[in-house]
Amino acid sequence: MRRYYLAILLIIVLIMGGCQKTSDQFFSYQDYASSTKTDFGIELYENDFFAKNLVISTNVEEDANNGLVSSEAAFLCNVTNNEALYSKNLYKRLYPASLTKLMTALVVLKHGELTDSVTISYNASHIPEPGAKICGFEEGDIITLDALLHCLLIYSGNDAGIAIAEHMSGSEEAFVKLMNSEAKKIGASHTNFTNSHGLHDDNHYSTAYDIYLIFEELIQYDTFINIINKSSYTASFKDKDKKDKELSFNSTNLYLREEREAPEGITVIGGKTGVTYKAGNCLILLFTDDEDNRYISVILKAADIDRLYSDMSDLFSLVLEN
Repeated sequence: MRRYYLAILLIIVLIMGGCQKTSDQFFSYQDYASSTKTDFGIELYENDFFAKNLVISTNVEEDANNGLVSSEAAFLCNVTNNEALYSKNLYKRLYPASLTKLMTALVVLKHGELTDSVTISYNASHIPEPGAKICGFEEGDIITLDALLHCLLIYSGNDAGIAIAEHMSGSEEAFVKLMNSEAKKIGASHTNFTNSHGLHDDNHYSTAYDIYLIFEELIQYDTFINIINKSSYTASFKDKDKKDKELSFNSTNLYLREEREAPEGITVIGGKTGVTYKAGNCLILLFTDDEDNRYISVILKAADIDRLYSDMSDLFSLVLEN
């Protein structure tokens, strides 16, 4: 029976091959189908991957050599018209840093209750890695899942990521399995997560295209867009003695903080940043043009923050030229 469904799927793909889907995308989906069945028990015909309105790049090799972007990988697409405008190293395996938190957020929005009260654990309040970005929660603090989601996406707090994972799945390890399962379901077949926050692990990786897939899924949620559009956030919660506490955070997105300016004709709605030594500087954005067309732009592994925003400006210019 399963061979029958695979045969039908192959026929459909061959018929559709002259439209939007490339051979690269088909082979990516083949990997996805086999891995989901083996690792997560998902039957191929339960999936609606091909029914989604996803943007597929058809000129990866050409774009990779045109020199517009100096960062290791990039992707720009018009999601209103399902059109790829630029791609570089679209399927290259790279470290995603805190863009990982997008997958954490997607699991929350699909499976969590934002009104839940979360008690901060010792693990979440004692991250051993030096220099890790933390909100500063203390063991025993009680905060809503909604507030943690804001802290995760706006300030990129790693302690928020661990607290979310432990609350939803009992342990970060169990939550990571859910992250990987959900990633495969949306076609992010070249991604593997080992934690909920993006601090470095050699076996923790993704691609520019997979990050796009995750982000595209997230922008279907108004809650997500409302959060990433905020330039700052104040979390109100209680400590272990039930006393009121507040912590205020600024967005890590320099466009929202008006420390970088998008050109006239471009409106940045929001996005997510990420940086580690090995991942370099990363950024994904949702933005619009003057005609309210929506775009997603992804930059992975920029050499430094100035290069990151310079490359993003070049992608903006490409939109304005078109």
